[in-house]
Amino acid sequence: MKCIAYKGGYKYQLQTEYTDTIGITPERDLASPGEYVTLSTLGFITIKKGYAWDGPSGPTIDTKNFMRGSLVHDALYQLMREDELDRKRYRDPADRILTAMCRADGMSWLRAQWVYLGVKWFAADAAASKNRKKIVHAPDGCP
Repeated sequence: MKCIAYKGGYKYQLQTEYTDTIGITPERDLASPGEYVTLSTLGFITIKKGYAWDGPSGPTIDTKNFMRGSLVHDALYQLMREDELDRKRYRDPADRILTAMCRADGMSWLRAQWVYLGVKWFAADAAASKNRKKIVHAPDGCP
């Protein structure tokens, strides 16, 4: 039997590499599995072409002024889930980066505040290592 292995829960796929300087400067260079996300000690985040993420989460609308922030936020949370980036130290800065990017991309101050409060109050589990994306095998009967 021919089998596949995949992870679900994604809506978007990055079509060009994205690099930016953010305010998070870890003590060592970090990388996600497959090095789709890297974060340097100088605060350079690079997200490779092909990276998949779920976009803005919660009861919200996926607007263009939310997409770049959601990309970087999801990448940072992935580093936290993978135990590369310390959740206790960097979760709030990651949430604030999301808000700042949304504002820079034209989101209203009020909506950006709701975004920040939403991730602050409800997104802790999304950064927890227990919530790493599970690998699914198909069809049934595959190892």
